[in-house]
Amino acid sequence: MLQDLIFRFFEIPRVYKRVISVIVDTIFITVALLSALMIRDKVESWLSLELYYSIGITIVCTIVVWSRLGLYRAVIRFIDTKALSTIFVGSLISGVLLVIASYFLKASMPRSVPFIYSSVLLIFVGGSRLMIRGWINAKNGKRKTPVVIYGAGASGRQLGLSLQHGAEYDPVAFIDDNRELQNTMVSSIRVHSSDALLDIISKHQAKKLLLALPSAGAKRRKALLNQLEKLPVEVLTIPGSADLVSGKLQVDTLRKVDIVDLLGREPVEPINHLFRRCIENKNVMVTGAGGSIGSELCRQIINQQPVSLILFEASELALYSVEKELNELLAKNELSVKIVPILASVIDRPLIESVMKQFSINTIYHAAAYKHVPIVEHNVVSGIRNNVWGTMTCAEAALACGVENFVLISTDKAVRPTNVMGASKRLAELVLQALAATNSGKPATNFSMVRFGNVLGSSGSVVPLFKKLISEGGPVTITHPDITRFFMTIPEAAQLVIQAGAMGLGGEVYVLDMGKSVKINDLARKMVHLSGLTVKNESNPSGDIEITYTGLRPGEKLFEELLIGENVEGTEHKRIMKAREISMSWDDLQALLAKLNSAMEEANIAQVRELLLGAPLGFNPSSELADCLWIQKSINNTASANDKEHLRVV
Repeated sequence: MLQDLIFRFFEIPRVYKRVISVIVDTIFITVALLSALMIRDKVESWLSLELYYSIGITIVCTIVVWSRLGLYRAVIRFIDTKALSTIFVGSLISGVLLVIASYFLKASMPRSVPFIYSSVLLIFVGGSRLMIRGWINAKNGKRKTPVVIYGAGASGRQLGLSLQHGAEYDPVAFIDDNRELQNTMVSSIRVHSSDALLDIISKHQAKKLLLALPSAGAKRRKALLNQLEKLPVEVLTIPGSADLVSGKLQVDTLRKVDIVDLLGREPVEPINHLFRRCIENKNVMVTGAGGSIGSELCRQIINQQPVSLILFEASELALYSVEKELNELLAKNELSVKIVPILASVIDRPLIESVMKQFSINTIYHAAAYKHVPIVEHNVVSGIRNNVWGTMTCAEAALACGVENFVLISTDKAVRPTNVMGASKRLAELVLQALAATNSGKPATNFSMVRFGNVLGSSGSVVPLFKKLISEGGPVTITHPDITRFFMTIPEAAQLVIQAGAMGLGGEVYVLDMGKSVKINDLARKMVHLSGLTVKNESNPSGDIEITYTGLRPGEKLFEELLIGENVEGTEHKRIMKAREISMSWDDLQALLAKLNSAMEEANIAQVRELLLGAPLGFNPSSELADCLWIQKSINNTASANDKEHLRVV
């Protein structure tokens, strides 16, 4: 009954709460004074008119002083040590006020009464508020999700306090590997060792585990997540130390475990002189500026203070989005870079040359390409036209306009390609190698290529797809149980591309260190487990998420590679390697491209494949022809032949 009245108290307007608090504190002061007299001696022996006046003055002055101290601005349900220290100081001041009032009014009183009074008052006022806070937390805790916090350091303590005051999570325990903290109380929550984690989760029916280790290294986080993966809880984490220090995110900003944490890849600081060499005080153009890699290149380029940045993009929506974002970043960081949006295709030679001449382009990062393997398999002509002729058009225009540096963004799928997309990117590499060899020794454009694997968060990445499928309850679809891929974050890939491009002397293929390849099947299982769910299979038919295998898609291969041969050497950056690989002369390449162009104009996809197979690309297709127009044409021809045969018979 009393608790219900207290909870109703918090639903009334704040001004009435303060009035009620003042009335209750007035009662506490009066009772504390009488209790102090009773503890010291019989009350009747000290009662006098002067004492009544002293008590009245003490009550009024105490309430005024407490109000000035801000005691009535504190929210009782969120009361903390600062508010308690205010109550302690206020109780001492009230005792002093009692002494002063009784002295001037000559009221008889034992000398020990003010000390007893201050102590009793502190118990009444402070204890009542703590009791109310405890009742509220206990009631709210029943509605809140029990969670365990891993890490009892400064960030963990701050997170615990934030959650205690919130309405969503109830921190029931801390876990920390520091033995000095174990078995202690932090923010009224006990700290346990990691050995007791499973028992704690079971005892408190915890649903989530919150990682409060913002300064932990990538390897440490990866090792810890591998241990936590087996637990029946969803794992969330707070932002990294860099985001906390910069103020971008707060310590109570929780997010799902990122794939970056699972990879355990330590970031490497960029080499500044490489980062600036082709950008600072130069006019830079990025083709495919609205794509995953292109837009990240733009974000990092503007921080190196170019004179202008030309955004070359065929998609109107993507161009609008990246231009808007970059202008906002410039305003936020108070940078002065001219942003120029150009809506065009990379095979439009006159327009490309016009842009390069009018804006005096010094450096080009060519990220424009069709990269989705199955889509290119279904649209062979468009894929080759964009990836090969688009690259050649931009490269020849750069050569004609005297552009200093041209960097091609390539892919690991260009190594012994099993699909048209990979073959087209390898052919684009051969175009640049041939152009570089043709202009060797002359003051010409410096061509280089940077080859790497999958980037996390790109439009074709499996990670966002897996997250979506898990949130929808599955099933999670994988093409093959043994398929593996290399992964890298988009910011790291863009940083390394910029630095590799600055190393080029002409015709080099730079290969980024992608770390160890990741088995997609294992990745999917980890993501399911760290979401607090279990995999549904024959051994666990009551699981939450099923993993199904759909078979390799057209042109897809099990394993990706980064190098064609063994001719590789290191560079001044430990994550960038340089490879010298087989190339074609410009004349031989032109002859191949002429035949390829003729076959594409005739929509003869079978001949296109034969030409790709005969070129020095290492092309070994893993599937039958899947071009949509070619298949439909075959169907129509077959139907037409059947119709003619039917008429002949009739």
